[in-house]
This record gives sequence, structure tokens and C-alpha cells, in this order.
Amino acid sequence: MKLVIGNKVYSSWSLRPWIALVEHGIPFEEEVIPLYQPDTRARIAAISPNGKVPVLIDGAVKVWESLAILEYLAERFPAAGLWPADAVARAHARAIATEIHAGFGPMRTHLLMNFGRTPRPRPTMPDDVKANIARVTALWREARERFGSGGPFLFGAGFGAADAMYAPVVHRLHAYAVAVDPVSKAYMDAVMGTNAWVRWAAEAAQEPPAWTIASSEVD
Repeated sequence: MKLVIGNKVYSSWSLRPWIALVEHGIPFEEEVIPLYQPDTRARIAAISPNGKVPVLIDGAVKVWESLAILEYLAERFPAAGLWPADAVARAHARAIATEIHAGFGPMRTHLLMNFGRTPRPRPTMPDDVKANIARVTALWREARERFGSGGPFLFGAGFGAADAMYAPVVHRLHAYAVAVDPVSKAYMDAVMGTNAWVRWAAEAAQEPPAWTIASSEVD
């Protein structure tokens, strides 16, 4: 398999399938296309049906969109347990994964993914962003309370597809030093403590300076 991603400093959508693959030790090749470069659009369009990254290529199969890739990986590698085994928990995991995939525009716009950012708060936080953050942390608390007693992640001991979908949000709240409740903070710490997260952050820090754009555009 090959996963085509944007560069690790900026590509929030790419982080999702990548962190699931790495955390579960699923072998794959990686192709990185740096974002915000003159040839970015053309390079991605030559590979991706929707002109975006990530894209997973597995022989004759090509899958785009982060959540669809995670669903494909769950079917292809059932032993990874990307979705909870319990039907009720699995339905809940799919619901919250789809919710983050489909919405939260204000938070995405105001708290941009930037692994090169020194964590610090923004001077102001619009009300719609605050509402997004409140909803996310409520989702985390509910999943942890109902299904997470077996470990530190949303649905217990295993890092799953829902955790992968929320990984960029974990980064956003960390990078902008957003104060959260203790349950959410413990969950964020667990995600940021995974081997896959540590590797992504380290590789983001080593990306070529030419891939970096003006901080005003991504800060």
C-alpha cells in the first residue's frame, strides 16, 4: 500500500490515516506532497480523484477522504480493531467520527494545523469557535465515560479510527493552548503520547525549510 499525504507540518487530513497505520504497525509506503507550493495542486490532481490528500493506493484500489480510508483499513486489517467490537460502541464511534469529518468549520478556520507552532493562545476566541471546542470536549467526555474504561482512548485501550479522526483536533487545542477539562486533557495527553504521534511530530520538525510558508498564513 502507498499513502499519499501532504507535509506533516500542515496536513491535518493526512494525519488521520497515517497515525492509524503507524500506531498499528501496518506496513505502507509514504509519498509526501508539500502543501502551499506552486506545483502542489498539479501533483495532487495527478493522483487524487478529488484533488486533495490523503489518498490510499492499494493495488487497483484507490481510496480518498480520511474517513473512507480508515473504513477501508478497518476492513483490510480487522485485527487492528480500528472500530470497537461492541455494536453499541461501534455505532457511537462511527457517529462521532462522521461528525468531526463533516463539521466544525469555525474551529478549523481559526485554529489552523501547524506542527511548527510554539503552543500559545490566540488573543481572542470567537463564540462559534468556543462552541465547537465545547462540543468536541463534550464528545470526548461522553465517549470516555460510556466506553473508555478499559484504557486511555475514546473507546478504551486501543487507538481506533475515532481517535485518528480527532487527532488533528488534539493538535489544534494543544498548539493554541486551549484550556480544557481534566478528562479531555488526559485524553489529549494519551494521544500525544503514542509512538505514532511522536514520530509524526519529529518528522514534521525535520521537513525542509522550503516547505514552510509565512506564519501569518497558517498561524
